[in-house]
Amino acid sequence: MKKTFWSGIVITAIVSALGIWSGGLAVVKMIGFSAVTMAIIFGMLVGNTLYPKLAIHCHDGVTFSKGQLLRLGIILYGFRLTFQEIADVGVDAIVADAVIVSGTFLVTWLLGRKLFHIDVETVILIGAGSSICGAAAVMATEPVVKAHAHKVAVAVATVVIFGTVAIFWYPEMYRMALWPFTGTTYGVYIGSSVHEVAQVYAAGNAIGQAVADAAVATKMIRVMMIAPFLFVLSWWLAKRHDRGSAHESKLVIPWFAVLFIAVAGFNSFDLLPESWVKALQFVDTILLTMAMAALGLTTHFGAIRQAGVKPIALGALIMVWLVVVGGMVQMVIA
Repeated sequence: MKKTFWSGIVITAIVSALGIWSGGLAVVKMIGFSAVTMAIIFGMLVGNTLYPKLAIHCHDGVTFSKGQLLRLGIILYGFRLTFQEIADVGVDAIVADAVIVSGTFLVTWLLGRKLFHIDVETVILIGAGSSICGAAAVMATEPVVKAHAHKVAVAVATVVIFGTVAIFWYPEMYRMALWPFTGTTYGVYIGSSVHEVAQVYAAGNAIGQAVADAAVATKMIRVMMIAPFLFVLSWWLAKRHDRGSAHESKLVIPWFAVLFIAVAGFNSFDLLPESWVKALQFVDTILLTMAMAALGLTTHFGAIRQAGVKPIALGALIMVWLVVVGGMVQMVIA
């Protein structure tokens, strides 16, 4: 292989190693940042200082990391899920997740396109991240929409910012008794409306272990919804393209999403030793952090500044939607 491939893999691995190391620090865990989030932060720092001088020597490996390694990471993410987890939280959590995912994406689209006039790719990425599972959903959606790196970074920034706010706001709402439900029902509320898995755990754990367990299980159902979401999105984009073209476009099937569900199904049968599953989860963390590191390396601050305040304003409104509508859903179904 080309030298630019291996040198790109090396620099991406170094940045991702920094992400994994920092993700294990107590202060980082306290604010709900994962290794994946830290990887893009380090990647952007290096990408806007040293990397421009090295890019010509590393391009192929960095491109591979944010493409093929990303898809493999999404597939192996299935080893973090089981169908039994869905059964444990019950129908209420499934209904809450379905309402939040579909409603949040629709509201993001309407606000982003009609109110803020943000470009299609950025709106879709913010909608995916806000409605499903944060940065991981943004990353999984990128191959379908084929967005530029700075648009992906903008979408990730919105879910990181407002997901971090949620870590502190949801426990505070619980202490103030703003909603007429508590215990595991509050955990379902957190899991169905907070952005990232790490943020969900941090918010739930601040209240109690039982709340955290229900929150994470509910969140895992949202994570599994990424597969049908990507299929519908791919179909919709193909139909949307057809309306503006004389030639029929081809439906792009996100096979990595199919394999993601297949792996989760396999993991549900508990066929592998726990040590193997933990090892595969660690490999998955490495792959996803490398993908995020590569994304950060190719993201320029200037391009993010050009996006302006509109994506952040959109993210703020979507968080208000998640807090209010998420609570109302629990009042109806609980």
